[in-house]
Amino acid sequence: MRIFGVVSFVLASLCLAGCSSTSGVDALQMPSNETTSSVVRPSAPVSKGVRTAVTERTVETASMSGAARIKPPAPLLDEGNASPDDEDTRPFGLAEEETVNFPATELPDSVEPPVQEAALVSPPKRLSRAAPAMLAGPVTRYAFRDAKPINFGRSSPRHLAVHGVDVSRWQGNINWQKLRAQGANFAYIKATDGGDHLDPMFMKNWRNADAAGLKRGAYHFFYWCRTAGEQADWFIRNVPKVDGALPPVIDVEWNGDSSCKRRPSREKVLEKMQVFMDKLERHYGQRPIIYTSPDFYRDNLRGAFQDYPFWLRAVAAHPTKVYPGRRWLFWQYSGSGLSHGVSGRIDLNVFHGDERQWRAWLGGGQMVADAD
Repeated sequence: MRIFGVVSFVLASLCLAGCSSTSGVDALQMPSNETTSSVVRPSAPVSKGVRTAVTERTVETASMSGAARIKPPAPLLDEGNASPDDEDTRPFGLAEEETVNFPATELPDSVEPPVQEAALVSPPKRLSRAAPAMLAGPVTRYAFRDAKPINFGRSSPRHLAVHGVDVSRWQGNINWQKLRAQGANFAYIKATDGGDHLDPMFMKNWRNADAAGLKRGAYHFFYWCRTAGEQADWFIRNVPKVDGALPPVIDVEWNGDSSCKRRPSREKVLEKMQVFMDKLERHYGQRPIIYTSPDFYRDNLRGAFQDYPFWLRAVAAHPTKVYPGRRWLFWQYSGSGLSHGVSGRIDLNVFHGDERQWRAWLGGGQMVADAD
């Protein structure tokens, strides 16, 4: 009985060992290093770009055409007083934006790892100004109407390929997709005025123009009763420095209906303009464009700033007749344009060159076109 009991115990032990041998081996294996495809591990910590908050109130004293448009101060859109219609138009800088650098596997050494914006809502695709010209968007042909058409004869702006617009708060809510479809390839957007006024529609127009595929730039209406340095700092504070933006514009003209009645001497005008443009060029890395009107040009700018690009207002005759001898880059040929994208009238402009020259300029080519 003793021997039979021992044998029975041994047999029972062998059976139990056979049943549990698989789990015992698995228990000795190392954990798996695999992760699911939905898990992304950033190769670098999250970085934050902080932009300056805008806290001052805003008013516009004049349009690009120089017409007086004095309105009561409009409240700056901020977290406290933004309306539901402006939920995506917060002034630049009220929220931090986070970017995460993700690994780029098996890329050549000359290729930069991609950067994915993680905290922006539908971020627009941006094209660097230094990018190859062939990567620029297609040029949309002219299809605007004009409430007061002018017959420019053989010098008609319709003979030029690349048309665009300039806008401010006075155009209200713009349908940028329709504006683009009717021939707006670029837009200059009112940003600032003097040293403390911000166009309340600037950021909304800035973002939506880019989303619709227009090349965009910002302009500043110069105020002769503030220092040039103050005005440059205000513009820099409110206008983002982004790849693909057109060069900044200084809008210089006389405005008889402005609260500032000062008309400095030509020498002082040129000095103030130079200070302003130097600060902008240092910050944005682009030479500013000078926008002006016939009377201001006659009083101050003939023969000046030969190495700067000019944007000329000439709504009754070709720029060669209004500004003889002046080389120009953009021509504002109408202040009475009509488009399905806006209610009311809009300024119409054209680039001095063909489509190939437009692409070359976007790629960092020649900045000052010939006068002819």
